[in-house]
Amino acid sequence: MPFGGGTSVVGGVEPLPGQHGAVVTLDLRRLSGVLAVDPAAHVATVGAGTTGPDLERALRAHGVTLGHFPQSFEFSTVGGWVAARSSGQASSGYGRIDDVLVGTDLVAPAGRLVLPALPATAAGPDLRRLVLGSEGTLGVVTECSLRVRPLPAARHYEAWSLPSFADGCEALRALAQERILPDVARLSDEEETAISLALAGDHPGVALVRRYLRLRGHHQPCLLVTIYEGDGHDVAWRRARCRRVLRGYGGVALGSRPARQWERERFRGPYLRDALLDHGVLVETLETATLWSNLARLYGAVRGALRSALTRVTPDPVVMCHVSHLYETGASLYFTFLAPAEAEERIALWAAAKRAACEAIVANGGTISHHHGVGRDHREWLETEDSALGLAALRALKRELDPDGIMNPGKLLP
Repeated sequence: MPFGGGTSVVGGVEPLPGQHGAVVTLDLRRLSGVLAVDPAAHVATVGAGTTGPDLERALRAHGVTLGHFPQSFEFSTVGGWVAARSSGQASSGYGRIDDVLVGTDLVAPAGRLVLPALPATAAGPDLRRLVLGSEGTLGVVTECSLRVRPLPAARHYEAWSLPSFADGCEALRALAQERILPDVARLSDEEETAISLALAGDHPGVALVRRYLRLRGHHQPCLLVTIYEGDGHDVAWRRARCRRVLRGYGGVALGSRPARQWERERFRGPYLRDALLDHGVLVETLETATLWSNLARLYGAVRGALRSALTRVTPDPVVMCHVSHLYETGASLYFTFLAPAEAEERIALWAAAKRAACEAIVANGGTISHHHGVGRDHREWLETEDSALGLAALRALKRELDPDGIMNPGKLLP
């Protein structure tokens, strides 16, 4: 079982022996570091065990950045990003890991699969896409060639309030389809925004913002965080166009402070889980994605399914959502739910809520995972998305690369 940062939230690194007597874990931390940077091509070759902070520090010395900042950034590794098809918080500007992987090296039990760095190719199916999302079931990703970009000369922060989640989603669709998205665009629904404002405390500035938004008709506001990066001209041009679109959907500018605060605190969320559990609160996250035309239906269905499952045990669950990965064709939905629960109830409550959400996702046209991956937790629903024939093809590939079935057993394939 390849082990990078151990940050999978879908059971991707649980030691499941399958048909074997034991599990051997391969610690990839020594396969780390930036091995080469091609300044002309903007390509960096990196060891798969390189963590996010180590990668960015090394790239900065060459004047470039990958721009990939998943919430697990502090601990997760480049190989893990590729294996799980990661998406970072600046994906609107820099792309997913799928978009920046140009070459990779996979060591499988049957041999070594070397896929060189190329700008594009028509030499048959792109085998890089088979390594992406393979979750350690085909072999060990040892190194990756990644497209990098020059460090941004300018960065601008701006927060907005939208009158409703529906208005905010429509505004983001317009920005995506006009190809003028900020590099970071994160829209919270009404409940997530209300909790964010509550956590801000009784600061006089927060009270003034609430009063101002009520005067503007935003009685249940939705917070949108935007960050623009690039050269000064590009940032100014995109920001001016985005402001016009957001105002057209009823947006009210809130200045830079909420966006800067979000960036300072963006990696703190996972640290709260154990503290909340210690105080008797179950907390979990899950995500999906769908086309713009289906976004409202999927949002309502998953939110309703979670609330229904949780209220069978507790009367006061919190179910909140944000959109933060945007495409011309659609967007992701990222749900967080919290519920007071006794220690002996938590696993059963989590399992019921997770199942209800997954069933709602597949019944309402969403992907079972936008960026968390399949792991152990989502295997049951993979056939719905990839079809029985598709899974048969994946099993055939696994038999060819891993004939004895020793690579990360019990993950990905049902």
